[in-house]
Amino acid sequence: MIGVIAVLKVAEGKNAEFEAIFTDLAKQVRANEPGNIAYQLTKSRTDPQIYKVLELYKDQDALSAHGGTDYFKAAGAKMGPCMGGRPEIEYLDGV
Repeated sequence: MIGVIAVLKVAEGKNAEFEAIFTDLAKQVRANEPGNIAYQLTKSRTDPQIYKVLELYKDQDALSAHGGTDYFKAAGAKMGPCMGGRPEIEYLDGV
């Protein structure tokens, strides 16, 4: 199993737009990626501009397939103007 934690800083005033884009992306991930076990957006309780995406994949092939989908690439382009900085992404191995 592979875990991913993506820390995303959203620009002020862009939260609703970002959340709508992500919600659409998450629906597509859940509907089309059998190797994805979890794909959940969470929001910091202390900083309303910080979000963390919690992801679990069955294996590396599932993670690679996710990053190669057209809808993931399209969502990334849509999210770009909402971002308040570069994402921080950490990859984890299941134990």
